[in-house]
Amino acid sequence: MLCHTPKEQSEYLAHTPFKESKYLKSSETNEYRLMLRSTLPYLQLIRADAPIGYWLLLWPCWLAVALTSPLTEDMLTLLLLFLLGAIVMRGAGCIFNDIVDRHFDALVARTQNRPIAAGQVSVLRAVLFMAGLSLAGLLVLLQLNYQAVFVGLCSIPLIAAYPFMKRITWWPQLWLGLTFNWGVLVAWAAVRGSIDWQTLVLYGSGIAWTLGYDTIYAHQDKVDDILIGVKSSALRLGQHSRLAICAFYSLTMLGLTASALLADLAWPAYAGLIIAGVQLAWQTNSVDFDDPDSCLTMFKSNHFFAAIVFSGFLVG
Repeated sequence: MLCHTPKEQSEYLAHTPFKESKYLKSSETNEYRLMLRSTLPYLQLIRADAPIGYWLLLWPCWLAVALTSPLTEDMLTLLLLFLLGAIVMRGAGCIFNDIVDRHFDALVARTQNRPIAAGQVSVLRAVLFMAGLSLAGLLVLLQLNYQAVFVGLCSIPLIAAYPFMKRITWWPQLWLGLTFNWGVLVAWAAVRGSIDWQTLVLYGSGIAWTLGYDTIYAHQDKVDDILIGVKSSALRLGQHSRLAICAFYSLTMLGLTASALLADLAWPAYAGLIIAGVQLAWQTNSVDFDDPDSCLTMFKSNHFFAAIVFSGFLVG
């Protein structure tokens, strides 16, 4: 269980039944309590209680690997490296975002209990934690070929600029799409040693996908965003959001289908795409933009959409 506020953490720890035994003394029990209390904010800082963010960063990488690499031991190694990279870099990105947005987060109901905004973790400690995760991410990146390393490093300006986009444009979701799908380019370079126009087709489909699911996500905060002056595609599109998301998801499916055709995949890939397309249609038709729980549910369901596409690409 991850508690979301200092009060919830204190209550949880106070009622946790730490039973003493011949192996655990009272002083050791207290030390364990203190360690747990000090660790929870850092787990919250990297969104350990919300793994969907890790998946949405990872899936574009895995889709690119599935399109470009045969199912071999080398492919499995690449999948594992991108998994590790997604975990540490998503964590580092969340910390950077929370540092930049700490004053905004304190004003928004959904984010006011984030560790930095709530004063549980200092900015200095957050920076040090972020630096450690970034170093780990660099070590993972260095396991790839030099072309992939260069492409990966080119994403730094996108990452650094993202938290500021909501202040200057109605389309921070577009910038997120450029950033979150950069792994397509890295993975393609890692397998092929270069990037070509086929890479850009898959990259473009990923950007359209992100525009769709993150516009749904942005509807959760639209009331607070208006109050504090933050911009988003949800506010820009307003009552036209459903039609726009339908267009974004249509472009997604068009790009994925083109990618499968260009890679000369077999019928399982297209069967997977049909099922995945139905899943996106269900999202678009079912989401209630005025219900934050509905928006979050539809947003999270994109994990299953990507898993379906990946399975088809892998088998095809």
